[in-house]
Amino acid sequence: MEPLASKIRPKSLDEFMGQEHLVGPDKPLRVAIQEKHLFSFILWGPPGVGKTTLAKIYARALDAELFELSAVSAGKADIKHIISHETEKSKVLFLDEIHRFNKAQQDFLLPYVETGELTLIGATTENPSFEVISPLLSRCRVFVLNELTKDDMLSIINRILNSPPYQGGARGGSVDQDAKDWLIAMANGDARAAISMLEATATLYKDITVANLKQALQSKHLRYDKKGEEHYNVISAFIKSMRASQPDAAIYYLARMVDAGEDPLFIARRMVIFASEDIGLAAPTALVVANAVFRSCETIGYPECAINLAHGVAYLCQCKKDRSSYDALRAAQADVKQHGNLPVPLNIRNAPTGLMKELGYGNGYEKYTDESFLPEELKNKKYL
Repeated sequence: MEPLASKIRPKSLDEFMGQEHLVGPDKPLRVAIQEKHLFSFILWGPPGVGKTTLAKIYARALDAELFELSAVSAGKADIKHIISHETEKSKVLFLDEIHRFNKAQQDFLLPYVETGELTLIGATTENPSFEVISPLLSRCRVFVLNELTKDDMLSIINRILNSPPYQGGARGGSVDQDAKDWLIAMANGDARAAISMLEATATLYKDITVANLKQALQSKHLRYDKKGEEHYNVISAFIKSMRASQPDAAIYYLARMVDAGEDPLFIARRMVIFASEDIGLAAPTALVVANAVFRSCETIGYPECAINLAHGVAYLCQCKKDRSSYDALRAAQADVKQHGNLPVPLNIRNAPTGLMKELGYGNGYEKYTDESFLPEELKNKKYL
């Protein structure tokens, strides 16, 4: 059965809610549609804020043939199939989660975007500056989508409640304001999440109340959601298992994330941080290994990069742990916050000009000395 979110998806900018900085009067996407300007762009923003909807509206308005792929499961063969497809219309490729395409896949896509055979619309929750190769990024405009405001969410919910798909497909009972407020708070700016929660509750109860929402969502089997509580529970368990040097538990939680389709670069980033924060000076090579895992995930992608992740996790678990450099940084930051910008001792100041040398900058500096280079107020401080 088609989800409610798909049934009530806006088909024009006049129906679209939110992102006024992009679709309001005289704003870039509205102007592009009005002027029938076909170009490649990337939509960067959190889940459920309208990236897919805007791509569909854009392609429809420009009378282009829209091809939709998810970078999670698509590959070169899918792009070849689109290229070989014959059509008199312009081809627009909507690539969801474009950050999940590895470098080789993005390199393969590049020439088709360069020549205009494909107009690319990428959607991502990650910073495209880090996740999209420079040659491809340089050929795309980047539009930043903001988290939906409470007013945006309320407008969307009210639109749903008055829509024929909701009135006809659900029980069409009342929805009190407290229930709307609860939905908005729980969805946290994600319209798709709000619609899914509303739909799940409407299948069980005629009237939508806070109590009914809680009951319906408690009994509903919730998928691992990259923005939801279980996402944070699993990554927390993963890190704590590595910290406790429990490879079996760490590999298990890794498998949970991989099976749920978690971004491998998200997992690898946590491992790079862990290598410095929790292992640090006890095994400096841990950072090298974690970085190698990150690069492997970046280059290879799923499914094979899961092997690299497991390799790295097993290594990090077996390393001795030392948080001294992390603790030293936190202690130094506390002093900076408490004391502000204390004067740098004169003897270690930079002296690029004669005037600065006359003022004593750099005077008495010795390369190898036991004298503290800390500011006077912190002379006896020990961080490590």
